[in-house]
Amino acid sequence: MQRYFLNDKPDNDERVTITEEDFYHLARVMRAKEGDRIAVVFPDGRSAEAEIKEVSADCALAFIVEWLHDEKELPVAVTIASGLPKGDKLELVIQKGTELGASKFVPFHADRSIVKWDEKKAAKKTERWAKIAKEAAEQSQRNRVPEVNVPVNFQELIRIGEQYPFKLYAFEEESKKGEKTAFHHLLSEMKPGDELLIVFGPEGGISEKEAEKLKSSGFVPCGLGPRILRTETAPLYALSAISYHFELMR
Repeated sequence: MQRYFLNDKPDNDERVTITEEDFYHLARVMRAKEGDRIAVVFPDGRSAEAEIKEVSADCALAFIVEWLHDEKELPVAVTIASGLPKGDKLELVIQKGTELGASKFVPFHADRSIVKWDEKKAAKKTERWAKIAKEAAEQSQRNRVPEVNVPVNFQELIRIGEQYPFKLYAFEEESKKGEKTAFHHLLSEMKPGDELLIVFGPEGGISEKEAEKLKSSGFVPCGLGPRILRTETAPLYALSAISYHFELMR
């Protein structure tokens, strides 16, 4: 069933209304009709199977027929902080990172970020990222859409890190030294419900200055194996490893 994330709770009679872009997709792309069934997800993460009762010119009405118990979220909440990369690499991280279970994305201006952030286009760009996350969450049948922040500066990233009990930064120099245990050790300390922030640099990685500041602020440096990963590959590697550790090993 096609899945839609709704902004409102169901009515007392368990009626839901599909509007705006979701309605366009439902009516024009999926060509849904009365009697078809869809999956709907509410802001609190609950999901249900609903049957369409009416498709009008600008909305569709459906009634819940069965509440679903299909938890699809990672047992731990993972925030991916990415130094702003070139081109559409961040879009790839958001799309695939959503499929792999990330709960939040925080782009940041890094020392080695080449791309120049245009404040005039900030709202439109962030809206596009949010749409990518929503569509990826629907495709992967998740119960929540990850939050996507507007880009922050490095000092704001450090401040955000104060909210997290577990925090890492992937550092190329640690990999070169053969560091292999920090990532595994931290995951072994975590339990379901914990929150983790992982920082990744842009092309060229995290600078020595940034690494020193992160370490002094409680972030743990880690390597991600003997190979040097691209800025768009490293977050996906980390999320895959986290999924394996918490979902497949147990």
